[in-house]
Amino acid sequence: MCIQLPQRSISVRGGRLTVPKYVIVGGSAGAVGAIEAIREVDADGTITVISEEAPPAYSRPMIGEFLSVDASMRKLAYRSEGFWQQNRVETIVGKKAVGVDLAGRCVKLDGGEKVYFERLLIASGSRPVIVKVKGIEKDGVFTFTTLADASILKERIARSRRAVVVGGGLIGVYAADVLSDLGVKTTIVELRERILSLLLDQVASEIVKTRIQEKGVDVITGHSVQQILGKQDDESEVGAVVLDDGRVIACDIVVMAVGVRPRIELVQGTGINVNVGIVVDRFMRTNMPDVYACGDAAEAYDFILNDNRVLPQWPTAYEGGRIAGYNMAGKEVQYPGGTLMSALKYFDVPVAAAGLTDPRGDDRCEVLSSLDPLTSTYKKVVVKDDKVVGFILVNDIEKAGILFYLMSKGVNIAGFKEKLVSNTFGLISLPAKIRNRMLEESFRG
Repeated sequence: MCIQLPQRSISVRGGRLTVPKYVIVGGSAGAVGAIEAIREVDADGTITVISEEAPPAYSRPMIGEFLSVDASMRKLAYRSEGFWQQNRVETIVGKKAVGVDLAGRCVKLDGGEKVYFERLLIASGSRPVIVKVKGIEKDGVFTFTTLADASILKERIARSRRAVVVGGGLIGVYAADVLSDLGVKTTIVELRERILSLLLDQVASEIVKTRIQEKGVDVITGHSVQQILGKQDDESEVGAVVLDDGRVIACDIVVMAVGVRPRIELVQGTGINVNVGIVVDRFMRTNMPDVYACGDAAEAYDFILNDNRVLPQWPTAYEGGRIAGYNMAGKEVQYPGGTLMSALKYFDVPVAAAGLTDPRGDDRCEVLSSLDPLTSTYKKVVVKDDKVVGFILVNDIEKAGILFYLMSKGVNIAGFKEKLVSNTFGLISLPAKIRNRMLEESFRG
């Protein structure tokens, strides 16, 4: 069985299949970037998007907004409702891609259907890591990465008073912020010695942790959840968790937020190179002709590490999708690379961080920092070979864009590096040549 397209049916004419020119697995940021790039180059080529979720293209980083009292899908919309029609995209929603047949040049769906392609983009995203603990199957255990997760959790919150969030990374802290705002007494349990450990150093993490605790959320680090207990009157419902030190924390909700991993199952055994994610080159091409990958599912170039890695973050997925789209449509564009980066405001603490933020053990790195204990304003810039390779800003993130520009362009900052963490640092602090180039590039978009 094949999916039929209204404009261009899959049929045999003169011994040849007529198929969609572009097929995209996934309907999120990477897919949107690819579609917009394709349409800049190819106005007529047929595009089919396969999305397990319906509707596709909502902003995953904002799913917590769906839990608010005045929740509206408009808040989550990543593109307008007319985006798909305006770009003449055929969407297949509610179907899961389960395999790729490279010889047959088709994507296999969970219902047995096949969608044929000329060029394929795998933008299948990531899935949450579920810790295998006793009691994980109980009613009241959730993840927090999709709209479906938020929808189910929203129903549960209405009859819940206490929650435990397992994991103190970006997803976990976000979930705790949302739950706390909704009046749910929340505890974060993080296995590592500090929260947001992949993004922040010890100083920045402590600032955020202090604010979280001031908001009434308990933070337990260096420990893990070993078991989920049921309620006394209903063993099937979440009633408490047991930590590795024997402590028991009563709760009605458990949110698993220990991380995500690439969704790469559909390419297993196909010959497409896979490491942690799908391996791609600087043009987002896999090792197989006409097959591309981007976003959370792919390992793309990190310009700080000078190597490929998985970077499960929204802007990187969109940019990778754009690069893939251009190249699929015949316009050769090289991916400049991404790196770890995040700008957030959880528990009313604005934070921006990017690149190598905690270079302990690397003697080649120089760390510049400043801390105002009265305002908990923290600035840290990591320098290597007279170039910015990472930074952290807490409670004053206004200059994050300048620092990221210096980092991404590899600007030599030897002549003004001491200014980078000063309170007066800004565009005027840059040499005229660098400042003018930055302004010109920003005006060009």
